[in-house]
Amino acid sequence: MNETMNTIYTRRSCKKYLSELPPMTMIDEIIHAGLCAASGLNRQSPIIVAVTDADTRNQLSKLNSKYDFKHREDPFYNAPVVLIVLADKSIPTAIYDGSLVLGNMMLAAHSMGLGSCWIHRAKEMFEDEEGKAILDKLGITGDYEGIGNCIIGYADMDMNKDIPRRENRVYKIF
Repeated sequence: MNETMNTIYTRRSCKKYLSELPPMTMIDEIIHAGLCAASGLNRQSPIIVAVTDADTRNQLSKLNSKYDFKHREDPFYNAPVVLIVLADKSIPTAIYDGSLVLGNMMLAAHSMGLGSCWIHRAKEMFEDEEGKAILDKLGITGDYEGIGNCIIGYADMDMNKDIPRRENRVYKIF
């Protein structure tokens, strides 16, 4: 099996992280993989906000928790890096384009030996006044929708568990 297929087949969501920050070169490479994602009509509308500052990361975790029906204290599972994907609401494919960015980043992280997980509620986070204030502080203007939060870091759990895939999900027409 080639390396790409192995990465796709073996990636799992990580829900427990060490607090150690990965090197910035790895984070930048993961971001670049996200920016290389396919997009409708090649509009490349999604943007990525990379957060490694612990105080901002904790603020975002608390904001995300506000919309978490499970009310987890840290819905980012101690991950030291949060890569927020936002996309221009005026682009009809914004949600799909942003989803592809997130998928690419999770696969890139796994290929480098890092754990990752897509954390929802980015939409709610950046419709919230606190989330809007964070974007304003960063100078991000425009009508963006939060698509998802990609958390990454060194896994503090076994990531080699093989999870069987549900059957009867493919229908073929020949």
